[in-house]
Amino acid sequence: MPVKKKLQRKATVKKPTTKPKKRKPAASSKPAALSLKKAFYNLTTAESYEHAVRNGEVQLTAAGPMNAVTTPHTGRSPRDRFVVREAASEQDVHWGQVNVDISEKHFDRLHQKMVAYLNKQDKLYVREVYACADPAYEMPVRFVSTSAWHMLFVKNMFRHKDVSKFEAEFTVLHAPELQANPKTDGVRSGTFIVLNLAKKMVLIGGTRYAGELKKSIFSSLNYLLPKQGVLSMHCSANVGSDRRTALFFGLSGTGKTTLSADPSRALIGDDEHGWSDNGVFNLEGGCYAKVIKLSQKAEPDIWAASHRYGTVLENVVLNPDRTLNLDSDEITENTRSAYPLNFNSNTDPDGMAGHPNHIVFLSADAWGVLPPISKLTPEQAMYYFLSGYTAKLAGTERGVTEPQATFSACFGEVFMMWDPTVYAEMLAEKMRKHNTQAWLVNTGWTGGPYGVGKRMKIDYTRAMVRAAVEGQLDGVSTQTDPVFGLAIPASAPDVPSEVLNPRDTWADKAAYDAQAAKLAAEFHKNFERFAGSASAAIKGAGPISGR
Repeated sequence: MPVKKKLQRKATVKKPTTKPKKRKPAASSKPAALSLKKAFYNLTTAESYEHAVRNGEVQLTAAGPMNAVTTPHTGRSPRDRFVVREAASEQDVHWGQVNVDISEKHFDRLHQKMVAYLNKQDKLYVREVYACADPAYEMPVRFVSTSAWHMLFVKNMFRHKDVSKFEAEFTVLHAPELQANPKTDGVRSGTFIVLNLAKKMVLIGGTRYAGELKKSIFSSLNYLLPKQGVLSMHCSANVGSDRRTALFFGLSGTGKTTLSADPSRALIGDDEHGWSDNGVFNLEGGCYAKVIKLSQKAEPDIWAASHRYGTVLENVVLNPDRTLNLDSDEITENTRSAYPLNFNSNTDPDGMAGHPNHIVFLSADAWGVLPPISKLTPEQAMYYFLSGYTAKLAGTERGVTEPQATFSACFGEVFMMWDPTVYAEMLAEKMRKHNTQAWLVNTGWTGGPYGVGKRMKIDYTRAMVRAAVEGQLDGVSTQTDPVFGLAIPASAPDVPSEVLNPRDTWADKAAYDAQAAKLAAEFHKNFERFAGSASAAIKGAGPISGR
């Protein structure tokens, strides 16, 4: 409805007896625009090296990669991640501790602060890339940063092609040295990662940790893709010569990247995928692997890529001769290597494959009571997907003196925008439609908990996983675990049968029983949050003990 203008009466004004003072022009209400006149667009790898070194951003290593130290932030800052509460997405977003809301007013304030800061810089760096390998869901993303090495990281992480007619659908503004003001900007600290789904924009400041760049786009896709009927997943994926596709879900440190990088199977991607009516596709174009205590023998692809020119390392300790000390956690345990997907020895060039035949849920059980591999019913698959279990190790965090159960729904709840049950229901529907088999694999401890037993040999885990995804365990007889109700295969190729039942590996059976009962209770306690949304069949698919 148009607003009526008020009538203005003419007033008689006396001429001033003194010369009037000049007034400053009124400040424009239009916000300042970002200027990219000083920006360097889509630098080559060599040019990125030159700029990063001249700017004093990185260390060069003897092996060829550049190494960036991101202290004090050596990991993500989940408590500093915000989502703008606006009308278009307000009813969809699962608000809470994961998706903390921030007002449009505060976003606009931060945006203008960011623009003003970027406009004052002597030079900026722009990288234009594409998310989503499937052309039907391809999303052009423009990153703008003050840092050359971060834009090489983005180049490694996403897909790129001809950008002569590039039109950004999503924009990420990145200023790692810019600090927010919690008193005026609606944030918790100087660090901020703010997603605006309506404006398709992300603001990142106050942290040098590069993982925030890739995960901001993943979080955004976790909102956008389900609206198009595509299940977005925090998982790796590979495909065999028989075109059997496998997905690997797991939290950090469970072996998601390691197990999917199998020389006998083509790697589709190591971290984030979509599952559409056409099949599985990679959301990115690179790998972001943990490299603490990396073994050349056990993980040859990751090792080779981490010693190659063009790779970006984060927080790796260097020896005096600039060789890599991958065993050191002096800076952080979360040391990282970011490299293009084609640095692996066997990759799928298209980043796409058919519907998965098998899904593997990875848990690093530091208590050593879960079976090294077990076959799941459809209901169990939903239970363990919603549980998203792994364990924190003693000593990895201040105050952690023994293993602690960690649950993250969908094996990545910190990146999910909808209620976890939305993703679970989509997964269940697709598994039923395509007759997909799920497995639970414990990549953690055997023979006792952390400090008593030892970690399952990677060769055994790889052999079990390969046998599962290639169909070699389909007809193998199983025995039911009395505590967790899981079906444990009686045998697996190239794996000693005595390691398949976890209780048999413990010298102290009573100690095993106590630890197993304790973990079962943790599962039940965690699943109480889904009491009102999960079906009785799914709730009953958890551990038998304590029901």
